Amino acid sequence: MNEKKIALICGISGQDGAYLAKLLLSKNYNVIGTSRDAQASNFTSLEKLGIKNKIAYKSMALNDFRSVLQVLSQVNPNEVYNLAGQSSVSLSFEQPVEALESISIGTINLLEAIRFLNRDIRFYNAGSGECFGDTGSIPANENTQFKPSSPYAVAKSAAYWQVSSYRNAYNMFACSGILFNHESLLRSERFVTQKIIQGVKRIHAGIQSELILGRLDIQRDWGWAPEYVIPMWQMLQQESPRDYVIATGKSYTLEHFVKKAFEKRDLDWKKYVLINSENLRPVDALISRANPSLAESQLGWRASIQLEDVIERMMSSEI
Repeated sequence: MNEKKIALICGISGQDGAYLAKLLLSKNYNVIGTSRDAQASNFTSLEKLGIKNKIAYKSMALNDFRSVLQVLSQVNPNEVYNLAGQSSVSLSFEQPVEALESISIGTINLLEAIRFLNRDIRFYNAGSGECFGDTGSIPANENTQFKPSSPYAVAKSAAYWQVSSYRNAYNMFACSGILFNHESLLRSERFVTQKIIQGVKRIHAGIQSELILGRLDIQRDWGWAPEYVIPMWQMLQQESPRDYVIATGKSYTLEHFVKKAFEKRDLDWKKYVLINSENLRPVDALISRANPSLAESQLGWRASIQLEDVIERMMSSEI
């Protein structure tokens, strides 16, 4: 009988980390998650999914190379998933140094630790469609030039090129999934999609009277997060490493998202939504459009849940 594979998930407490852990457990992996202080972390997302007690935990500071090296040496994983670091574009404008350090420094420490240990470890890095910036009318694919327009996107771009460099220089199995927006019930209200969903629920319940937003004309490709962790795993099962764009391939305006969310409660969004300039970012990509055809042709992955279903699921009762 084959021994269980060991997966180390950095950033396991976040949305993607929790859903990835659930997927890997279903595939009979031993799953180990890291946190800066594992004993003090509550791992709420994992608890909501009912898997908190099925996972082992390690304390690891990604910005400390010695800490990273020590944990990787102890765990000896087959696969490492780097989903850690600051995850909010808007927050990155307020904390740009934290964005760069948590994303870029963490990635280089993991890569260097894997190289130093010289073990057969496959590495997945969480890239972002934000790296492309404003794509205009041409959907971005794996060959599209990066034009990052936020500290978050700059940090993700740096991490992407670090992965590419180590793959080419040291023949490491390392790849990035360039994921476009993906939502779920585990999203915090720092993300505008969850802010809208919860705002609609409260307005419908009579405990909130208005929803204050920024630009409504931005276009994004929104998918369903539990689907998006599947290609993360698939990328590490291939014969050779490469990067993939992961998205639905369809973009909509934020106004469309708002309208559809209010319609789920038979409400006219124009009666409740206010625009406040304080909610605007210093700079924001107007159009984010993706071409995920490579993932479909090589991984056999295609998003089956489109925007309307994403909204419907987020509007449903909590987990």
